[in-house]
Amino acid sequence: MPRKFLSTVVPSATFNLEEYKSFKLDSLPPAQTLCSREDALAYLETLQRIRRMETACSNMYKEKKIRGFCHLYSGQEAVVVGIEAALKPGDTIITAYRCHGFTHTRGVSVKSIFAELLGRKTGCSAGVGGSMHLYHKDFYGGNGIVGAQVPLGVGIGLRMKYRGDPNISVTLYGDGAANQGQVFEAYNMAKLWNLPVVFICENNKYGMGTAANRASANTAYYTRGDYIPGLWVDGMDVLTVREAMRFARDWCMSGKGPLLLETETYRYHGHSMSDPGTSYRTREEVQSVRSGRDPILLFQKRCIEANLFTQDEAKNLEKRVRQEVEKDAEDCMNDPEPDLDDRFLHVYSKAPPQFEVRGCDPLTYFKPN
Repeated sequence: MPRKFLSTVVPSATFNLEEYKSFKLDSLPPAQTLCSREDALAYLETLQRIRRMETACSNMYKEKKIRGFCHLYSGQEAVVVGIEAALKPGDTIITAYRCHGFTHTRGVSVKSIFAELLGRKTGCSAGVGGSMHLYHKDFYGGNGIVGAQVPLGVGIGLRMKYRGDPNISVTLYGDGAANQGQVFEAYNMAKLWNLPVVFICENNKYGMGTAANRASANTAYYTRGDYIPGLWVDGMDVLTVREAMRFARDWCMSGKGPLLLETETYRYHGHSMSDPGTSYRTREEVQSVRSGRDPILLFQKRCIEANLFTQDEAKNLEKRVRQEVEKDAEDCMNDPEPDLDDRFLHVYSKAPPQFEVRGCDPLTYFKPN
C-alpha cells in the first residue's frame, strides 16, 4: 500500500503577484507579498460570506421578498476584500449602488444588510434605505446616482486634510460612471489641493448593458486622471489588490496627493436583478470567467498549494459560512417593519413631533391597512 503523506500547514507563505500597469509612476507596488495563515483564512471567509450573501439576496429577490433596486457584487469580491485589508482605522469608503460587500467589510452584519433589503426596522439604515443606501461608520454609502459619489469622496478627503487626519478617502465608481463630467471635476479639485483621495475605477467590463469599449474612447481608465498618476490592477486577485491599495495609501500619506487605481474585474449577475445579463454577452463568456478566473477559487487554490490551509479546512469554512448566511436570512424575516411615525425622520430637522408641511400633517394621509 502506498504511503500517505500529510501536508504540513505553514504559518505564512510568499506569493508572486499579478503584473501591474502604471501611468506617470516611477515606482510600483511589490512583485511579491507575504500572507499569514490567519489573514488567508480571514480573507477566504469574507470572500465566501459576500458571495453567499449575494446568492441569498438573489433568491429572496426572485421570491419577491426583496423589492425595488438590487445590484449584486458576485465575481468582484477580491476588490473589496483586498481594499479593506490595506486600510487603517479612520480611512473612509464611498461607492455607488453595488455596495453590499463594502457594507459588510465596513462592519455591518449580514443579518443587518438582509434586514435593510427586506425593509425591516433592524436594517443598517432602519429599513428605509434599501439596497442602494447602506451606511456605517466611515462608510458613506451606497449612492444611487451614477458618479455622484465621486465629488463627495473628494469632499471627505478635503475634510481629512483640513483637520490633519492621518487617513485617506477611498472613492469608488464603475467603468459606466467613468465618463461622467463630475468625475473629471473631482480629479481636478483633488489634485489642485493634493487631497488624500484614492480614486478606484472598478472596471467590471459593462456599464449596465453596454460594453466598456462601446462607451469609452479610452478604456485604460487608470490613465484618465491626466495629471493624477494611475495604476492598473488585476481585480480578481485579492493579494494583488491589497498590495496596490497599500501602495496607494502610502502615496497619499506621503503628501503626493491623489492616485487613480483601475481594478479589472467581472460581475456574474446582470446590472441589476431586472437584467438577466445575457442580451449583451454570452453565457459562455460568464462561465469562462467563473471557471478560469473566479477570485474565490483562485485564492483558495493558491493558499492550499502554499500549505496555508487544507482543502478540508476550506470546505468546512464554506459550509459554516453557508449555514450562517442561511440562518441570517431566516432570522430577519420576522423583524418588524418601520413604524409609520418614523417615515419622516431624518428628512426635516423638526420632524416629528412638531411636523407639518405647508400647514398639513402628512401622517393624516397614511393609514395602516
